[in-house]
Amino acid sequence: MAGGSAKRTAAQNEAALKTLRISMLSCTAFSLVVRLFFIRRSWPPSFFSIVFLAVTHVPSTLLYNYLVNLGSPRRDQSGQLLGSGGDLSQSGLTEYAFDILYVTWACQIGSALFGNWVWWLFSVIPLFAGYKLWNLFGGGLPSFASNGGPDDNAANELEQTGMSKRQQKLQKRAERGDARVRAVKR
Repeated sequence: MAGGSAKRTAAQNEAALKTLRISMLSCTAFSLVVRLFFIRRSWPPSFFSIVFLAVTHVPSTLLYNYLVNLGSPRRDQSGQLLGSGGDLSQSGLTEYAFDILYVTWACQIGSALFGNWVWWLFSVIPLFAGYKLWNLFGGGLPSFASNGGPDDNAANELEQTGMSKRQQKLQKRAERGDARVRAVKR
C-alpha cells in the first residue's frame, strides 16, 4: 500500500512519461513531415542528415527507455500502487538525460527547418560533459577563498572565536541591549 507521497510521485512520473512519449514521437514526425513535404531541397536527405539522424536517434531512444524504466510506477493485478518508481524530477543523471533529449529534439526540428548547420548545436552535449568532468577531477578554475578572500577571513574568524556567524550576531545584539535577544543565565 503506497502513501500519499508515493501516489503523488507516481502521478507526476506518469504525466512526465506521457509528455515524453508524445514529444519524442511528435518531434520525429514533424522533422520527417517537414523534410518530405515542405522542403524539397532536403529530399532525398543527404548522407550527412541520415547519419546524424541515426546517430542521435540511438542515444535518444536509449535515454527514453532509461527514463521509462526509472520512472514507471509498479502496480499489482488490481491496479494498486506497489511502488512509485524513481523520481523523474530529481537532479543529476535524470536531469542530464532530459537535457540531452531536449537538445536532440531541437536539433532534429532545427535541421529540418533551417538546414544541417543546426546539428552543430549538438556539440553542446560533449562540451558540457567535458566541463563537468573537468570540474569533477579538480581541474576547474582556481578559487579565491584560499588566497585571503572573504571566505578565508570568515573561516579564520570562526576558528578564533569558536562561534558560528549566527552566534556572533546574537552576541553583538545582546551587547547592544537588543530586546529581541534574551540573555539566558546558566
